Amino acid sequence: MNGDVFTPADILIPKDISFRNWSVIACDQFSSEPDYWERVRANIGEEPSTLNMIIPEAYLDDADLDCEVKKIHAAIESYIMQDLFREIEDSFIYVERTLSDGSVRSGLVGTVDLDEYDFSGRKAAILASEGTVLDRLPARISIRRAARLELPHIIAFINDTSMSVIEPLSKKSDDLPLLYDFDLMECGGNIKGMRVCGADADKVMSAIRKLHGNNDTLMVMGDGNHSLAAAKVYWDELKQNLSAAEKENHPARKALLEVNNVYEPAICFEAIHRVLFDVDPAGFVSTLADAMPSGSDYELHWVSQGQRGTIGVSADCIGDMLTAMQTFLDEFVRTYGCRVDYIHGADAVARLAEGERCLGLILPAMDKSELFGTVACSGVFPKKSFSVGHAREKRYYLECRRIK
Repeated sequence: MNGDVFTPADILIPKDISFRNWSVIACDQFSSEPDYWERVRANIGEEPSTLNMIIPEAYLDDADLDCEVKKIHAAIESYIMQDLFREIEDSFIYVERTLSDGSVRSGLVGTVDLDEYDFSGRKAAILASEGTVLDRLPARISIRRAARLELPHIIAFINDTSMSVIEPLSKKSDDLPLLYDFDLMECGGNIKGMRVCGADADKVMSAIRKLHGNNDTLMVMGDGNHSLAAAKVYWDELKQNLSAAEKENHPARKALLEVNNVYEPAICFEAIHRVLFDVDPAGFVSTLADAMPSGSDYELHWVSQGQRGTIGVSADCIGDMLTAMQTFLDEFVRTYGCRVDYIHGADAVARLAEGERCLGLILPAMDKSELFGTVACSGVFPKKSFSVGHAREKRYYLECRRIK
């Protein structure tokens, strides 16, 4: 291990199959809309797909975890035995994701060293951006323990104001070997991936080292906080029984993810909203308004069965406002026994809030310039504070890597 935080990898991509059916959206999307996942399953049919390698959170509460993990393990083993993958050795993958509005989000797929990552609040080269919900980890850890492959939907950010790491690749993308170029299912836009190796990879590594030299924190998590946390927990568990030499080069020490520059123009932060089920809407709104510091710095919008309103909140920064709101919400749920879900998209919140004894809470979006400063000075945001883009703009599973 050379001490680098972010490195090239031996990356697996499928061959001789439909990329469109292979690649499905992150498991934590559409968690209250099982019809989305049922439609995806019906459209894929029996074709090879990453859908068979994940557990969508829409089904997690009702799933037999042991049974689902066995199915995932069997699917992975079957795909390996079928020689389904092409290995892209010692490379990064430069990706261009064309979004629904036509903008292009550039990123770089590689591996991070999990010994350089922390989600507990300690200083590290890679930091979590949001609070980790520990009860969301066991399913992910169980899958990772059983599987020979990882397949990430994780996105991490670098704070690269000089545009030195990823942006030079966009200028020479026509010269990079093309690995895939296809339209994602369910209105996910287009994704294009190109191999970065040799001298081009060396230039990326040099720029990353320089960026890290100027910043104690190299990366802050964007999406997939819990997936990377599960990989970290599994690695910390595994390395207890390894020798020093084995720890140095064990494949599970690293995790595959995509890195984006937070200042990429196509990057936008979307709020993750809340929907409460089995709640007295009027009582909740009244109690929330009394609990939050009254002011005009931020606005919380609520909706329930066609009724709408706004609660003005005073706070020094959005992180403080979100912490106060989430602290109240957690206590309210514990006290009154209602259920809360975390939803991408105000339109989806409004639809769900039409149900009886349902209420949607629509949160403000964070300016991306606040991310690194807030995490460095004040620690993590509360759980489910923000998301990168709209639900259909989330990362789709595509690349894999051996972890055993």
